[in-house]
Amino acid sequence: MRLFVERKPIRINPDPKRVIARFFFIGNERSRELIKRVMTLDDDTVFGIVSPLLQEYSKRHRNITRVLDRNCSKLKPLFKELKIDYKKLTDYRRLLVGSYFTHEYSVESAAFFNPSIVEDPDQTELQEGHKRVIISFRAVGEGHISSITFRRALIDQNNEITVLPAGNYIDEAEIIRNEIYNKKLFFDKAAITQTNVSILKELESKLDQHFEYSSLRRIIIDSQKLLGSDIKKFEYDKILWLADSYYEIVFSLDTDISDRVIFPISEFERKGIEDARFVSFRNEDGSIIYYATYTAYDGSLIMPKLLQTTDFITFKMKPLYGDGAQNKNLALFPRKINGKYAMISRIDGCNNFIMYSDNINVWETPILLQEPKYTWEFIQIGNCGSPIETEHGWIVITHGVGPMRRYVLGASLLKLDDPAVEIGRLKEPLLVPNSDEREGYVPNVLYSCGSIIHNGKLIIPYGVSDSSTAFAEVDLADLISKLISDKD
Repeated sequence: MRLFVERKPIRINPDPKRVIARFFFIGNERSRELIKRVMTLDDDTVFGIVSPLLQEYSKRHRNITRVLDRNCSKLKPLFKELKIDYKKLTDYRRLLVGSYFTHEYSVESAAFFNPSIVEDPDQTELQEGHKRVIISFRAVGEGHISSITFRRALIDQNNEITVLPAGNYIDEAEIIRNEIYNKKLFFDKAAITQTNVSILKELESKLDQHFEYSSLRRIIIDSQKLLGSDIKKFEYDKILWLADSYYEIVFSLDTDISDRVIFPISEFERKGIEDARFVSFRNEDGSIIYYATYTAYDGSLIMPKLLQTTDFITFKMKPLYGDGAQNKNLALFPRKINGKYAMISRIDGCNNFIMYSDNINVWETPILLQEPKYTWEFIQIGNCGSPIETEHGWIVITHGVGPMRRYVLGASLLKLDDPAVEIGRLKEPLLVPNSDEREGYVPNVLYSCGSIIHNGKLIIPYGVSDSSTAFAEVDLADLISKLISDKD
C-alpha cells in the first residue's frame, strides 16, 4: 500500500512579465556601424529619442539609466577603434547608444520548476510553529536558457504555505573576479574541456602555482597576438571561458530576494544554470553556510559547479573537480560525516554514487550506492536534493525514470553514521504525475531539488512536467516506518 501524500492547493506558474534588461551585442562590425549612425544624430534628436524611452522603461526596471550607461561603457574599445573620445559623449548620447545594445529578457517566460527549499537565515518575529523559507527555482526563458531565481515563503503551524509576492523588478548582480587559481586543479579541469594539449602545456609553464585572472588573461592575449590561426585562438578562448567560471556576484542590499536572478555569466554556462540543489550546511563550529550544487551547460559540455552564500546577497561560484564531479545530480550532505564532506552523485547517468572528501571542491573515488531496483526506476535513479537528517537515518528523496520516460519521486533511508549503507527504499513511488500534472514543457515529469521537515511533516516542492511548481507533504513518521518495513 502506498503512503498517503497530500498535494497542497498552491501552484507557482511562470510569469512572462518578469523581465531583465541585458546587454545585447551584435558583433564588432555591425556594432561599429551602429555607433557611427548614432553619432550622426544631433543633440536635440538624441534627447527626443531618449527622454520618452526613459519614461517608458523606468516603470519596468529599477534603474534603467544605470543599465544603459553600463552597457554603453562595455563598448569603449569600439569607440577607441573609431577614434571617438568616449569621455566627451553627452549623458543622453551614452544612454541612447546603451539602449541600442540592451534588450529585455523574460527570465521565466517558458518554465518555473525544479525547486529546492531551505530555512531562511531570518527567523525573527514569527509565531510559534511558523517557519520562513527560501525557495530556489530553475527559471527558463527564451532560447531555453536556465537561471536561478528565488521566492520567500512562510509555512505556518498547519503547514500551509504562503509564497510571498514577487517584487516589481529583477536585478542582475555585480560581477567580481578576484579568484586566486590553483594551477593543478585549474588545468585538470581544462583537460576535460578537450582543449589542445600543447596550448595547455604552454600556458601551464608560464603560470605560477597560484595565479590571478589578470595574469592568465594577459598571457593569453599576448599568445593570441602571435597567432594567425582562428582555430588556435579559439582554443585559447576556451581557457579564458573556464577562468570565467570562477566568479563572485553581489546584489544590491535594497533588492528583495525575488528580484535577484543568477543568470549565466561564463561561456561554459551560456546555455543555462540548471537544477540548483541548495542545502543549509552546518559547520563543526555551529555556523551555517548555504551551498548549492548545480549544472552549468554550454550546449554540449556539462560542468558541475558549487555555489556558496551566507546571506543570499553575495554568492561565490566555482567548478567542482575530480572523478566524482561528473555528469549531473550532485547533492551535498548538510554536515560532515566522520570528519569528511559527503556527496551523492550520478556520474554514469543511471546509478546513485556516494563519495567523501576533505576538500569541498574536490571529489574522487565515488562508491556505488544505489542501482535501479523497481520497474518504475529501471531507466535511472537519482537524488532529488540533499539528504535530510533524522534520528533514524538520512532520508533521500529520489527520482526514478520508468516506462514512457515517466519521472516519479521515491525515497530511501541511509544509515546515519555510514550513509553508504541503504537501510530501506520504497518499493512503490512516493509521488507520480496525476492527470493535472502530466502536461507541460516536458510531459510526465515530477522532479525536485530539495525538501524540508516542518512540524513532523516532510514538505516536498516539486516541478510539474518542467513547467511550474507544486508542493506536497507526507507524514515523517509514516514515511520512516514505511522505509524500514520496505527494506529487503
